[in-house]
Amino acid sequence: MSDDARTAADVLVDCLVNEGVEYVFGIPGEENIHFTAALDASDIRYVLVRHEQAASFMAEMYGRLTGKAGVCSATLGPGAINLQLGTADATTNSTPLVAISAQVGLDRIYKESHQSVDLVSMFQPITKWADLVHGAAAIPEMVRKAFKIAQTERPGAVYLAVPEDVEGAPAPDGAAPLRVNVVRPDAPSAAQVTRAVDALATTRRPIVLAGHGAARAGAAAALTRFSDELGLPVATTFHGKGVFADDHPRALGAVGFMRHDYVNFGFDAADAIISVGYELQEFDPERINPDGDKRIIHIHRFPAEVDEHYDVDVGLHGDISRSLDALRQGLLDAGHKFDDAETSEKLFAKPGSAQRAMVPAQISQLLREELERGRADTQVPLKPQRVVADTREAMGRHDIVLADTGAVKMWMARLYPTYEPNTCLVSNGLSTMAFALPGAIAAKLAHPDRRVLAAVGDGAFLMHSQEIETAVREGVPLVVLIWEDDAYGLIEWKMDMELGDSSHVRFANPDFVAYAHSFGAKGYRVAAADDLLPTLRQALDDDSVSVIACPVDYSENVQLTNELGELTGPF
Repeated sequence: MSDDARTAADVLVDCLVNEGVEYVFGIPGEENIHFTAALDASDIRYVLVRHEQAASFMAEMYGRLTGKAGVCSATLGPGAINLQLGTADATTNSTPLVAISAQVGLDRIYKESHQSVDLVSMFQPITKWADLVHGAAAIPEMVRKAFKIAQTERPGAVYLAVPEDVEGAPAPDGAAPLRVNVVRPDAPSAAQVTRAVDALATTRRPIVLAGHGAARAGAAAALTRFSDELGLPVATTFHGKGVFADDHPRALGAVGFMRHDYVNFGFDAADAIISVGYELQEFDPERINPDGDKRIIHIHRFPAEVDEHYDVDVGLHGDISRSLDALRQGLLDAGHKFDDAETSEKLFAKPGSAQRAMVPAQISQLLREELERGRADTQVPLKPQRVVADTREAMGRHDIVLADTGAVKMWMARLYPTYEPNTCLVSNGLSTMAFALPGAIAAKLAHPDRRVLAAVGDGAFLMHSQEIETAVREGVPLVVLIWEDDAYGLIEWKMDMELGDSSHVRFANPDFVAYAHSFGAKGYRVAAADDLLPTLRQALDDDSVSVIACPVDYSENVQLTNELGELTGPF
């Protein structure tokens, strides 16, 4: 293309290519046809979706899995507004995303006009930065700024509105992408490391909590060294699942739902929490520090939010792996290890109490036993534990499962053993429904060498089931496992527990097998408990899109609540 024919849209696409963008998820509109055409002429793959909200979820999950901002695109007005849920989900889940939409032209944006709303003001509360591209010459700087802000800790979403008359304007002479520079994390302060060592020297029963930040930072190896050499048990948040392998002997499991779930016993006994990449939006710290009396060492790229139950003694702000290694070495040099008691029971015994807290091996054994009981159960509808056990059996250690919001998320996050970061994905910031199916498409594009499964409730599935067609058309093989109970099961459970009855939560479903076939996908229905595992294996081995409908008995929800204690959210 000659320089005379280049438009601002071509400059925008050049900037996206410069940022390493491989995919743009979206739906084109009349007001961004130049942008769509420029994408078509580039090496970027445009993934046409069936709803802009799905595009935002795809961009979010791509950013979550790669650390590079996922990009979604829409037209102005209603198209842009439909991008907002996934954009907000990305920000609350600390995930880099860049949303780009059209906007009415500068020649009419100042007055009442067809399809004109103040999109920038609408996106500002749910992004790290939102702005209007006022001219073609601003594009290189604004795109570079957008990606830098989105990808710098704490990552989140950014929004750019491109007016119709800007995107079609001639490209300015010499307009070109800016050099990409990456913000590098600092080493931890030596003085703060010393303070942390001194603070922990007065404790007897520290526990490690690993969160989303540890997964984003790739801190799994450093975390394992920290636990192995100091003898410390490790719990994770739901977003942190896999950053400390669940088959490690000091793994406690994931904390986040039940106030007195098994893993909470470890926190009940602890006198200090070494928090690694934990963010308060993941769950309320009151659940692990109800009296506010535990010493807290906060290890992250940025300072902690203020909360009376998360009163930080010492903060180590910098590269998480280097902070862990420095603190580990400092404790070892000072002669502090936490596995030198006569037994683990002595280590976890609470002074002045006749009771002994559960030790890590006991806590993880309880979770394993619950899973094994489910694996052996043959009732239909299937118990959630059976569905989780068979899903784990069918998936490899590196494969990716996305657990949608609702009762599915509760069971998967609690019981699904996870061995690598970002292999069990949930929404735990905004906790939005219906991200899993579109997110699975992005997950497979990000990791084509891994098998991908979306575990969704029947309520969430029908919110974005149209994206089955997207997966089939784009040739993206994946499996959708529908946990079917003909209701918004978690809301029904909450109502039953607190009100003694439920209302307005039950609905009818289509024939999911025929529904899948109508899109050109494969469809299966589980009729017996022993059918699930072979069906999962067959579907995962196929190089195609498959939908499996599995009836689930959620009466187990209430039984679990009764066994473990108080039901808490958010879900």
